Amino acid sequence: MFKRLKFIIYTRPFIVFVYYFIRVYSMTLRIKIENENQWQELRKQGTTVLLCAWHQQFFSAISHFKTYSDFNPGLMISQSKDGDLISGVANRSGWHTPRGSSSRGGRKAMGAMIDHLKTHGFGAHILDGPTGPIGRVKAGVIKMALEADAVVVPLYTSAENAWFFNSWDRFMLPKPFSQVSITFGQEIRLESGDSKDDFENQRLFLEKTMRPGLLP
Repeated sequence: MFKRLKFIIYTRPFIVFVYYFIRVYSMTLRIKIENENQWQELRKQGTTVLLCAWHQQFFSAISHFKTYSDFNPGLMISQSKDGDLISGVANRSGWHTPRGSSSRGGRKAMGAMIDHLKTHGFGAHILDGPTGPIGRVKAGVIKMALEADAVVVPLYTSAENAWFFNSWDRFMLPKPFSQVSITFGQEIRLESGDSKDDFENQRLFLEKTMRPGLLP
């Protein structure tokens, strides 16, 4: 029975159901957007923008992300079964989804994501996904930002009332009818260097900058 349930979860009809469930669920939330115009103005001026968030907080932004479809956005997603579900939802929201992670298909997906940023100038990235540990910036975002000449724009979400799952990321699900804040931070332009130490310093800098935005 468990195997049959897993099969159903990853079918196309179920993915469509999840997409519409998220849209309806999100309609119960009172969304407050802060500092969005700043990065959108950069994009209109031709700057490549990479939104970056923690895995803990991405659910709250899913519905609003549909409004970015005109930007031809890209989002790298793992090749896991869970990734199939997330990718299906993202595609229906107008997002292109190169597939791969640090453990599987990562190099090919990374290349596709960098090409997407160079071509369309806009994308998003989950800093500590798909498996954590929580609050640790993976090196891939540094490579993407540097090779695509993109500014990193921190994205944080919070809710006045929310459930926190007992998962590696303490995943946050806002309770229905609560107010949710989606806040964009000041853009960050990473600096390339010639050594591994330079690269690691950039990773640590981004991690130190965004960690205070994690919810306890």
